Amino acid sequence: MSYTRLLKAVAAAESRHLGQEEARSLFAAMLDGGIPDLELGALLLALRLKGEHADELGGAAEALAARTARLAAGEKPAVVLPSYGGAREFPNLTPLLALLLRRFEIPVLIHGELDGHGRVASAYVLRELGIMPVATLARAEEALARDGLVFLPVGALAPGLAGLLALRSRLGVRHLGHQAAKLLQPFDDARALTVIGATHADRLERFRQICLAQQRRALVLMGTEGEPFADPRHRPEIDFLHGGRQHVLFRAENGSFSHPGTLPAGLDAAATARWIEAMLAGDAPIPTPVVNQLACCLYGIGYVDDMNQAKAIVAVEVGMLAQRRLRAA
Repeated sequence: MSYTRLLKAVAAAESRHLGQEEARSLFAAMLDGGIPDLELGALLLALRLKGEHADELGGAAEALAARTARLAAGEKPAVVLPSYGGAREFPNLTPLLALLLRRFEIPVLIHGELDGHGRVASAYVLRELGIMPVATLARAEEALARDGLVFLPVGALAPGLAGLLALRSRLGVRHLGHQAAKLLQPFDDARALTVIGATHADRLERFRQICLAQQRRALVLMGTEGEPFADPRHRPEIDFLHGGRQHVLFRAENGSFSHPGTLPAGLDAAATARWIEAMLAGDAPIPTPVVNQLACCLYGIGYVDDMNQAKAIVAVEVGMLAQRRLRAA
Protein backbone atom coordinates (compact mmCIF):
# COMPACT_ATOMS: atom_id res chain seq x y z
CA MET A 1 0.00 0.00 0.00
CA SER A 2 1.34 3.42 -0.96
CA TYR A 3 0.82 5.70 2.03
CA THR A 4 2.15 8.64 0.04
CA ARG A 5 -0.55 8.11 -2.58
CA LEU A 6 -3.28 7.92 0.06
CA LEU A 7 -1.93 10.98 1.81
CA LYS A 8 -2.07 12.94 -1.43
CA ALA A 9 -5.63 11.75 -1.98
CA VAL A 10 -6.93 12.91 1.40
CA ALA A 11 -4.73 15.99 1.91
CA ALA A 12 -4.91 17.60 -1.54
CA ALA A 13 -6.85 20.80 -2.15
CA GLU A 14 -9.42 18.68 -4.02
CA SER A 15 -9.32 15.75 -1.62
CA ARG A 16 -11.35 12.59 -2.10
CA HIS A 17 -12.87 10.15 0.33
CA LEU A 18 -11.36 6.70 0.65
CA GLY A 19 -13.48 3.72 -0.34
CA GLN A 20 -14.46 1.31 2.41
CA GLU A 21 -11.93 -1.33 1.33
CA GLU A 22 -9.16 1.28 1.11
CA ALA A 23 -10.05 2.55 4.58
CA ARG A 24 -10.19 -0.97 6.00
CA SER A 25 -6.72 -1.79 4.68
CA LEU A 26 -5.29 1.54 5.83
CA PHE A 27 -6.76 1.34 9.33
CA ALA A 28 -5.65 -2.29 9.63
CA ALA A 29 -2.09 -1.16 8.93
CA MET A 30 -2.48 1.59 11.53
CA LEU A 31 -3.71 -0.87 14.15
CA ASP A 32 -0.93 -3.32 13.34
CA GLY A 33 1.77 -0.69 13.70
CA GLY A 34 2.75 -0.98 10.06
CA ILE A 35 2.91 2.75 9.21
CA PRO A 36 5.91 4.95 10.09
CA ASP A 37 5.18 7.65 12.68
CA LEU A 38 5.50 10.59 10.28
CA GLU A 39 3.09 9.15 7.72
CA LEU A 40 0.74 7.90 10.45
CA GLY A 41 0.36 11.31 12.04
CA ALA A 42 -0.03 13.01 8.68
CA LEU A 43 -2.74 10.58 7.57
CA LEU A 44 -4.72 10.87 10.81
CA LEU A 45 -4.62 14.66 10.70
CA ALA A 46 -5.47 14.80 6.99
CA LEU A 47 -8.49 12.55 7.49
CA ARG A 48 -9.68 14.71 10.37
CA LEU A 49 -9.27 17.96 8.47
CA LYS A 50 -10.99 16.54 5.39
CA GLY A 51 -13.83 15.13 7.47
CA GLU A 52 -14.33 11.38 7.77
CA HIS A 53 -16.78 9.77 5.33
CA ALA A 54 -19.13 6.96 6.34
CA ASP A 55 -17.19 4.52 4.13
CA GLU A 56 -13.97 5.49 5.88
CA LEU A 57 -15.43 5.01 9.34
CA GLY A 58 -17.11 1.78 8.22
CA GLY A 59 -13.83 0.42 6.89
CA ALA A 60 -12.04 1.41 10.10
CA ALA A 61 -14.73 -0.31 12.16
CA GLU A 62 -14.33 -3.52 10.14
CA ALA A 63 -10.55 -3.49 10.64
CA LEU A 64 -11.00 -2.86 14.36
CA ALA A 65 -13.59 -5.63 14.77
CA ALA A 66 -11.14 -8.13 13.30
CA ARG A 67 -8.55 -7.07 15.91
CA THR A 68 -10.78 -6.86 18.97
CA ALA A 69 -10.63 -9.48 21.69
CA ARG A 70 -13.91 -11.19 22.41
CA LEU A 71 -15.75 -11.49 25.70
CA ALA A 72 -17.93 -14.50 26.45
CA ALA A 73 -21.61 -13.67 26.42
CA GLY A 74 -23.40 -14.23 29.68
CA GLU A 75 -26.90 -15.50 30.28
CA LYS A 76 -28.19 -11.93 29.99
CA PRO A 77 -27.24 -9.59 27.14
CA ALA A 78 -25.03 -6.66 28.10
CA VAL A 79 -25.21 -2.95 27.47
CA VAL A 80 -21.91 -1.60 26.10
CA LEU A 81 -20.99 2.00 26.92
CA PRO A 82 -17.99 3.27 24.91
CA SER A 83 -16.55 6.12 27.00
CA TYR A 84 -14.01 8.23 25.10
CA GLY A 85 -15.21 11.79 25.68
CA GLY A 86 -14.72 12.86 29.27
CA ALA A 87 -16.21 15.85 31.02
CA ARG A 88 -15.06 19.41 30.46
CA GLU A 89 -18.15 21.60 30.92
CA PHE A 90 -20.67 19.26 32.58
CA PRO A 91 -20.33 16.32 35.00
CA ASN A 92 -19.62 12.94 33.41
CA LEU A 93 -22.75 10.86 34.04
CA THR A 94 -21.81 7.74 32.08
CA PRO A 95 -21.24 5.94 35.42
CA LEU A 96 -24.72 7.03 36.55
CA LEU A 97 -26.34 5.44 33.49
CA ALA A 98 -24.34 2.26 34.11
CA LEU A 99 -25.32 2.08 37.77
CA LEU A 100 -28.98 2.70 36.97
CA LEU A 101 -28.90 -0.17 34.47
CA ARG A 102 -27.33 -2.40 37.09
CA ARG A 103 -30.31 -1.75 39.36
CA PHE A 104 -32.33 -3.69 36.77
CA GLU A 105 -29.74 -6.51 36.81
CA ILE A 106 -28.57 -5.66 33.31
CA PRO A 107 -24.84 -6.37 32.81
CA VAL A 108 -22.91 -3.26 31.76
CA LEU A 109 -19.49 -3.02 30.12
CA ILE A 110 -17.83 0.38 29.98
CA HIS A 111 -14.69 0.52 27.84
CA GLY A 112 -12.45 3.50 27.31
CA GLU A 113 -9.16 5.15 28.16
CA LEU A 114 -7.66 5.42 31.61
CA ASP A 115 -6.33 8.89 30.81
CA GLY A 116 -8.81 11.73 30.38
CA HIS A 117 -6.32 13.95 28.50
CA GLY A 118 -7.32 16.94 30.59
CA ARG A 119 -10.97 15.92 30.94
CA VAL A 120 -12.72 13.95 33.68
CA ALA A 121 -12.79 10.42 32.30
CA SER A 122 -15.33 7.81 33.36
CA ALA A 123 -12.46 5.79 34.84
CA TYR A 124 -11.77 8.64 37.29
CA VAL A 125 -15.40 8.84 38.46
CA LEU A 126 -15.72 5.08 38.76
CA ARG A 127 -12.64 4.94 40.97
CA GLU A 128 -14.27 7.48 43.30
CA LEU A 129 -17.32 5.18 43.38
CA GLY A 130 -15.14 2.22 44.34
CA ILE A 131 -15.22 0.55 40.91
CA MET A 132 -11.69 -0.10 39.71
CA PRO A 133 -10.68 -0.99 36.14
CA VAL A 134 -9.75 -4.59 35.43
CA ALA A 135 -6.66 -5.60 33.51
CA THR A 136 -7.65 -8.77 31.68
CA LEU A 137 -10.55 -10.23 29.75
CA ALA A 138 -10.91 -13.05 32.26
CA ARG A 139 -11.30 -10.59 35.12
CA ALA A 140 -13.78 -8.57 33.07
CA GLU A 141 -15.94 -11.65 32.59
CA GLU A 142 -15.69 -12.45 36.31
CA ALA A 143 -16.66 -8.90 37.28
CA LEU A 144 -19.64 -8.91 34.92
CA ALA A 145 -20.88 -12.20 36.35
CA ARG A 146 -20.26 -11.14 39.96
CA ASP A 147 -20.97 -7.40 40.00
CA GLY A 148 -22.90 -6.75 36.79
CA LEU A 149 -20.64 -3.81 35.92
CA VAL A 150 -17.05 -3.50 34.74
CA PHE A 151 -14.71 -0.90 33.29
CA LEU A 152 -12.28 -2.43 30.81
CA PRO A 153 -9.45 -0.28 29.43
CA VAL A 154 -9.33 -0.24 25.65
CA GLY A 155 -5.82 -1.67 25.74
CA ALA A 156 -7.19 -4.97 27.02
CA LEU A 157 -9.66 -5.18 24.13
CA ALA A 158 -7.67 -3.77 21.23
CA PRO A 159 -4.00 -2.98 21.96
CA GLY A 160 -3.49 -1.50 18.49
CA LEU A 161 -6.34 0.95 19.02
CA ALA A 162 -4.97 1.95 22.42
CA GLY A 163 -1.70 2.87 20.73
CA LEU A 164 -3.51 5.01 18.17
CA LEU A 165 -5.58 6.80 20.80
CA ALA A 166 -2.45 7.57 22.80
CA LEU A 167 -1.27 9.69 19.86
CA ARG A 168 -3.82 12.30 20.88
CA SER A 169 -1.33 13.79 23.33
CA ARG A 170 1.18 14.24 20.49
CA LEU A 171 -1.23 15.31 17.74
CA GLY A 172 -3.26 17.59 19.99
CA VAL A 173 -6.61 16.45 18.58
CA ARG A 174 -8.78 13.37 18.30
CA HIS A 175 -8.87 11.39 15.10
CA LEU A 176 -10.58 8.56 13.22
CA GLY A 177 -9.56 6.07 15.91
CA HIS A 178 -11.72 7.83 18.49
CA GLN A 179 -14.76 7.47 16.21
CA ALA A 180 -14.06 3.81 15.46
CA ALA A 181 -13.71 3.13 19.20
CA LYS A 182 -17.37 3.99 19.73
CA LEU A 183 -18.33 1.15 17.38
CA LEU A 184 -16.25 -1.39 19.31
CA GLN A 185 -18.50 -4.22 20.55
CA PRO A 186 -16.61 -7.21 22.00
CA PHE A 187 -19.48 -9.64 22.61
CA ASP A 188 -20.37 -12.45 20.23
CA ASP A 189 -23.97 -11.84 21.13
CA ALA A 190 -26.42 -10.18 18.77
CA ARG A 191 -28.54 -9.21 21.78
CA ALA A 192 -25.86 -6.87 23.20
CA LEU A 193 -26.74 -3.19 22.92
CA THR A 194 -24.14 -0.51 22.16
CA VAL A 195 -24.93 3.07 23.21
CA ILE A 196 -23.18 5.54 20.92
CA GLY A 197 -22.92 9.22 21.77
CA ALA A 198 -21.84 11.50 18.92
CA THR A 199 -20.31 14.96 19.21
CA HIS A 200 -21.57 16.41 15.91
CA ALA A 201 -24.63 15.90 13.71
CA ASP A 202 -22.60 14.65 10.75
CA ARG A 203 -20.85 12.06 12.92
CA LEU A 204 -24.19 11.00 14.35
CA GLU A 205 -25.43 10.35 10.82
CA ARG A 206 -22.32 8.32 10.00
CA PHE A 207 -22.80 6.16 13.08
CA ARG A 208 -26.43 5.69 12.12
CA GLN A 209 -25.57 4.68 8.54
CA ILE A 210 -22.97 2.14 9.66
CA CYS A 211 -25.19 0.57 12.32
CA LEU A 212 -28.04 0.25 9.85
CA ALA A 213 -25.83 -1.20 7.10
CA GLN A 214 -24.22 -3.71 9.47
CA GLN A 215 -27.53 -4.44 11.23
CA ARG A 216 -26.08 -3.58 14.60
CA ARG A 217 -28.15 -3.30 17.75
CA ALA A 218 -27.52 0.20 19.05
CA LEU A 219 -28.87 3.35 20.61
CA VAL A 220 -27.50 6.45 18.90
CA LEU A 221 -27.83 10.00 20.16
CA MET A 222 -26.02 13.28 20.43
CA GLY A 223 -23.99 12.56 23.53
CA THR A 224 -22.75 14.96 26.16
CA GLU A 225 -19.22 16.02 25.18
CA GLY A 226 -18.87 12.73 23.36
CA GLU A 227 -19.99 10.56 26.26
CA PRO A 228 -22.89 8.13 25.71
CA PHE A 229 -25.40 9.77 28.07
CA ALA A 230 -28.18 12.19 27.19
CA ASP A 231 -27.58 15.84 27.97
CA PRO A 232 -29.23 16.28 31.40
CA ARG A 233 -30.35 19.81 30.46
CA HIS A 234 -31.94 19.10 27.09
CA ARG A 235 -32.85 15.64 25.80
CA PRO A 236 -31.56 14.82 22.30
CA GLU A 237 -33.31 12.53 19.84
CA ILE A 238 -32.68 8.92 20.83
CA ASP A 239 -32.84 6.30 18.05
CA PHE A 240 -32.90 2.53 18.41
CA LEU A 241 -31.29 0.69 15.50
CA HIS A 242 -31.91 -3.01 15.11
CA GLY A 243 -32.04 -5.42 12.17
CA GLY A 244 -31.29 -2.64 9.69
CA ARG A 245 -34.26 -0.54 10.85
CA GLN A 246 -34.44 2.74 12.72
CA HIS A 247 -36.94 3.51 15.49
CA VAL A 248 -37.12 6.98 17.02
CA LEU A 249 -37.81 6.36 20.71
CA PHE A 250 -37.67 9.99 21.83
CA ARG A 251 -37.73 13.18 19.82
CA ALA A 252 -35.36 15.98 20.77
CA GLU A 253 -36.77 18.42 23.30
CA ASN A 254 -37.71 21.83 21.96
CA GLY A 255 -37.40 25.12 23.76
CA SER A 256 -35.09 26.06 26.57
CA PHE A 257 -32.88 23.69 28.52
CA SER A 258 -34.45 21.62 31.26
CA HIS A 259 -33.15 22.25 34.77
CA PRO A 260 -31.18 19.18 35.89
CA GLY A 261 -31.63 19.79 39.58
CA THR A 262 -28.93 20.68 42.07
CA LEU A 263 -25.54 20.50 40.38
CA PRO A 264 -22.46 19.22 42.21
CA ALA A 265 -19.97 21.64 43.72
CA GLY A 266 -17.51 20.93 40.92
CA LEU A 267 -16.88 18.90 37.77
CA ASP A 268 -14.03 16.87 39.24
CA ALA A 269 -14.34 13.12 39.71
CA ALA A 270 -14.96 13.28 43.45
CA ALA A 271 -17.76 15.86 43.20
CA THR A 272 -19.36 13.97 40.32
CA ALA A 273 -19.22 10.70 42.23
CA ARG A 274 -20.85 12.25 45.30
CA TRP A 275 -23.63 13.68 43.08
CA ILE A 276 -24.21 10.28 41.50
CA GLU A 277 -24.39 8.67 44.96
CA ALA A 278 -26.91 11.31 46.03
CA MET A 279 -29.10 10.59 43.01
CA LEU A 280 -28.98 6.84 43.56
CA ALA A 281 -29.85 7.31 47.23
CA GLY A 282 -32.81 9.52 46.37
CA ASP A 283 -31.20 12.62 47.87
CA ALA A 284 -31.05 14.44 44.51
CA PRO A 285 -33.31 14.16 41.45
CA ILE A 286 -32.12 12.22 38.42
CA PRO A 287 -32.25 14.44 35.30
CA THR A 288 -35.28 13.58 33.17
CA PRO A 289 -33.30 13.08 29.91
CA VAL A 290 -31.19 10.41 31.64
CA VAL A 291 -34.37 8.75 32.91
CA ASN A 292 -35.72 8.78 29.34
CA GLN A 293 -32.49 7.21 28.08
CA LEU A 294 -32.66 4.53 30.76
CA ALA A 295 -36.09 3.51 29.45
CA CYS A 296 -34.64 3.37 25.92
CA CYS A 297 -31.90 1.04 27.15
CA LEU A 298 -34.40 -1.30 28.81
CA TYR A 299 -36.37 -1.50 25.59
CA GLY A 300 -33.30 -1.77 23.36
CA ILE A 301 -31.77 -4.63 25.36
CA GLY A 302 -35.05 -6.55 25.32
CA TYR A 303 -35.77 -6.19 29.05
CA VAL A 304 -39.34 -5.50 27.94
CA ASP A 305 -41.02 -5.75 24.55
CA ASP A 306 -42.92 -2.47 24.71
CA MET A 307 -41.45 1.02 24.99
CA ASN A 308 -44.40 2.29 27.00
CA GLN A 309 -43.83 -0.51 29.48
CA ALA A 310 -40.16 0.47 29.70
CA LYS A 311 -41.17 4.06 30.50
CA ALA A 312 -43.57 2.85 33.17
CA ILE A 313 -41.02 0.58 34.86
CA VAL A 314 -38.43 3.35 34.96
CA ALA A 315 -41.01 5.84 36.25
CA VAL A 316 -41.81 3.52 39.14
CA GLU A 317 -38.14 3.06 40.03
CA VAL A 318 -37.40 6.79 39.88
CA GLY A 319 -40.62 7.56 41.72
CA MET A 320 -39.54 5.32 44.60
CA LEU A 321 -36.29 7.28 44.86
CA ALA A 322 -38.22 10.57 44.84
CA GLN A 323 -40.54 9.34 47.62
CA ARG A 324 -37.51 8.46 49.69
CA ARG A 325 -36.21 12.00 49.22
CA LEU A 326 -39.58 13.53 50.22
CA ARG A 327 -39.85 11.37 53.34
CA ALA A 328 -36.35 12.43 54.34
CA ALA A 329 -37.32 16.10 53.90
